[in-house]
Amino acid sequence: MIAAQPMDEALVEAIPAPPVPRLLAPWSARAAHTQGDLELVHRWMQAPHVAAFWKQDWPLERWREELLRQLGGIHSLPCLVHHEGEPVAFLEVYRVVRDRLAGHYPQRPYDLGVHVAIGETGRTGQGLGRALLRAVAEGLLAAEPRCTRVVAEPDIRNAPSLRAFTAAGFRTVGDISLPDKTAALLVYPRSEEDMP
Repeated sequence: MIAAQPMDEALVEAIPAPPVPRLLAPWSARAAHTQGDLELVHRWMQAPHVAAFWKQDWPLERWREELLRQLGGIHSLPCLVHHEGEPVAFLEVYRVVRDRLAGHYPQRPYDLGVHVAIGETGRTGQGLGRALLRAVAEGLLAAEPRCTRVVAEPDIRNAPSLRAFTAAGFRTVGDISLPDKTAALLVYPRSEEDMP
């Protein structure tokens, strides 16, 4: 895999915070907030199928701090995704150039990354994940016209996640080593020319 060239610092500073994906019905998304959403996000992060790979089964107060940190910055944006009006997933949308993923592949300035957790155990294993991931990828490309690809880096041991991402149209570029995991780098390109 070809590594990225260093990006001009002024260019990185000029890139805006990540957007909320523009989803089409029956999906919707909005930024997550500490008022009203904190308990749900906290509960989902305690679920064994989420905690096993997110490793963020933190106390409620730490999740409050995390949501406030993300909402107050320009690196990532916490979101809730709804399906037919019901909350089904927690999403973190991030700018790759400001993330630990920067430099692991030849990223472009407006590439967006995504972390996704379907919180309710009863909603997993039914094809919802692949539909959600496709909707999110298309929604991020719609929300940020300068973005030419959406990326993800799930743990290579998370077989259900890898299956859902590839079924949604993400393509495997290769494995990368991150401090806490070996991840599969997956890319959802706007066009064939946008694959790294």
